[in-house]
Amino acid sequence: MRKVFPLDWALSVQWRIWRAKTFLRRGALKLQYVLTVYTLLIINKAGGLVYNRDFSPSPNASVEKISTNDYLVLAGTFHGVHAITKSLTPRIPTKNPTSSSRPSSNPNALNIAPSLDNTQPSSQIQTTTPNPNLPVTGLETLETSFFRLTCFQTHTGTKFLLITDPLMPNVDAVMKGVYERYADHVMKNPFYQLEMPIRVEGWDRAVGQWLGGR
Repeated sequence: MRKVFPLDWALSVQWRIWRAKTFLRRGALKLQYVLTVYTLLIINKAGGLVYNRDFSPSPNASVEKISTNDYLVLAGTFHGVHAITKSLTPRIPTKNPTSSSRPSSNPNALNIAPSLDNTQPSSQIQTTTPNPNLPVTGLETLETSFFRLTCFQTHTGTKFLLITDPLMPNVDAVMKGVYERYADHVMKNPFYQLEMPIRVEGWDRAVGQWLGGR
C-alpha cells in the first residue's frame, strides 16, 4: 500500500535539511577563518632577527600586538632555548670500551676518552643518539591552546619561525613554500648581504601572496 505523507511534514523535512546545510556552511567559513597564519620570523645563525611580518591578527581581541623590540627579544630568547634543547639530546653507548677503536661512520657518534692518569692508557667509549638516522635538532614545535610555533632550521643555521593557529593542517608544506620563496627571491638576489635584515620587494610580495590568503 502506498503511503501518502502530509504536506506539512514534507516541508518540515526540507526546512530541517536547509537548516543543517546552513550550519555546516557557517562552520566551514568559521573554520576557514580560524586556520590562519599569524606571524613569520626569520632569525640568522647569530640569533639576530632579520625579518618579521604579521599576516593575520589573533582571534583573541584581548591579545595586544607586540612591538619590534619584543620581536627582537623573542628572537634572541628562542635562539638560546633552541641551542639548549639541542644539547639535551640523550646519548647512549654503542660499543664495548675494550672493542676496536676505529672511528665510526655515524655523524652523530661522539668519542669520549676519560683519562685519570697520563701514564695509563685511556679507554675509549663511543656514544650515539637514540635514532642515528636523524640529525640532532633543537626545538621544532611549541604548541599551546592559542597558537602553534613551528621552527625550521637550514644547514647554515638560519631559523624560520611560523606562528599559526593550533588547528591549522599541513604546516610543514606551508613552511616548505616559505623556504622556496626565500631561496628564490632572497638568496638569489645579488644585492642582499647574508645575515643582514631582509629588505627585498620581490620576497615581500611572494611571501605575502603565499601566506596572506591563509
